[in-house]
Amino acid sequence: METTLPLKKLAVLCTAFLLAGCLGIEPAADPIIVTVLPTFTESVRPAPTATLAPTLTPTPLPTATSQATATPIPRPTATPTDDPCWQSGGRVTRHILPTDLSPLPWDFRIYTPPCYDSQVDRAYPLLILIHGSGFTDSQWDDLGADETADALIGSGAAPPFIILMPRDRIWVAPVRDPFGEALVTRILPWVDQNYRTIPDRDHRAIGGLSRGASWAVHLGLRHWPEFSAIGAHSLPIFLSDPPYIPSWLDEIPPEMLPRIYLDIGDHDHLLDKAEWFENLLTELNIPHEWHLNTGRHEMEYWEAHVQEYLLWYASGW
Repeated sequence: METTLPLKKLAVLCTAFLLAGCLGIEPAADPIIVTVLPTFTESVRPAPTATLAPTLTPTPLPTATSQATATPIPRPTATPTDDPCWQSGGRVTRHILPTDLSPLPWDFRIYTPPCYDSQVDRAYPLLILIHGSGFTDSQWDDLGADETADALIGSGAAPPFIILMPRDRIWVAPVRDPFGEALVTRILPWVDQNYRTIPDRDHRAIGGLSRGASWAVHLGLRHWPEFSAIGAHSLPIFLSDPPYIPSWLDEIPPEMLPRIYLDIGDHDHLLDKAEWFENLLTELNIPHEWHLNTGRHEMEYWEAHVQEYLLWYASGW
């Protein structure tokens, strides 16, 4: 496997990115809030017939030692569709978690699948879905990710899983945006400690749309021991990442390469950016899926493909 691209080719690619102005960056629409809020939990979409779980009380983040010596967690089995709780739907709960990485607290939503409250001895895979520029942690919720997961899980088409939908509110380049570090080193450990996830690489996937797809590629490759699958939907790629992506890929042992899913609309204005990454994967013989669909860079496109996305992520579990 090649570790770098030829300098001339790399220079041309980087120049193209500069000329296109594709930073995946937009000015923040929200005012800067300097008040650090206490940890907050709010039920957003309770299941129609399910009993609400008690408010989660955050506890100290787990250490590497405590995770390594934890009692093995039961793996999910096939969904017993004859149990009534599978048809009652899951729940989306909203959290706000202060950290030392930013004066702003981190907002995120958690989808828990049907039967989560009643089957207390069961643990679940975790899917992280990141929103695009100009949106918040509600975007995937608005696209129907939770209702789609309910339908797939309730029918037995997918095993039950948890979805983490974090909010990136700063929208600057990764070197200046603490979102990535907060997600991997603060939010993810908090979720593993406070929810019944299966805290290992094989049961954890990361994906996103638009700027969120750039984050999924950036974090999925740089922190490959944490994620076994990367989904990039309508990918623009961070402007700062192309010079480093070949070496990031080369650092991953061949047997540990994550599953990669790429898709974009044929009339998307960022199509050339997604094609650059797909061509690089092809050139380096990195296995991946590439889907060029009909559509544009818009909510209607992503909503039309949410079921495909969730089925692909869940197929790894």
